[in-house]
Amino acid sequence: MSEIRNTKTFMRVVHRYLGYFMAGIMAVYAISGIVLVYRDTDLLKKEKVVNKTIAPNLNKGQLSKALHIKGVRINKTENGVVYFNKTGTYNRASGEVNYTTKELPYILEKMTHLHKAKSGNAMSPLNVLFGVSLFFFVISSFWMFNAKSKIFKRGLYFTVGGLVLALVLLFI
Repeated sequence: MSEIRNTKTFMRVVHRYLGYFMAGIMAVYAISGIVLVYRDTDLLKKEKVVNKTIAPNLNKGQLSKALHIKGVRINKTENGVVYFNKTGTYNRASGEVNYTTKELPYILEKMTHLHKAKSGNAMSPLNVLFGVSLFFFVISSFWMFNAKSKIFKRGLYFTVGGLVLALVLLFI
């Protein structure tokens, strides 16, 4: 690594090598972030038919938990068969369930789960590392150019513009 003489050199060197190190994970987060924007649509999703047997005689809440589907909506019940969420059926006597779901392709599903990891998830330290690294990129970018240069001053205008845009979008 380059000889580190001062804060400016330190920031530039760490910014460079951390950027190279984080390039892959930034690509994953960028792709999964774009996919998550459209999670309420069927973009890139494929239909999957699910046929399985669960416990018989479940009520609406128990059915929702057993199937891991939030907000099961029962359309009607006829001859011991519960019709739910437009495409699903549940036989109360036998516990047989048939329904259609839409899922992302395997790799995109894994990427979005990484993006949405909660604190109890094994991948949450990676999310924290990514967040801290991005924050370091924000701070260290101010050491990329001499503070008296035209480029730096113009960069500050862009910084203020980006901050204002973010605040406007937060409050719309």
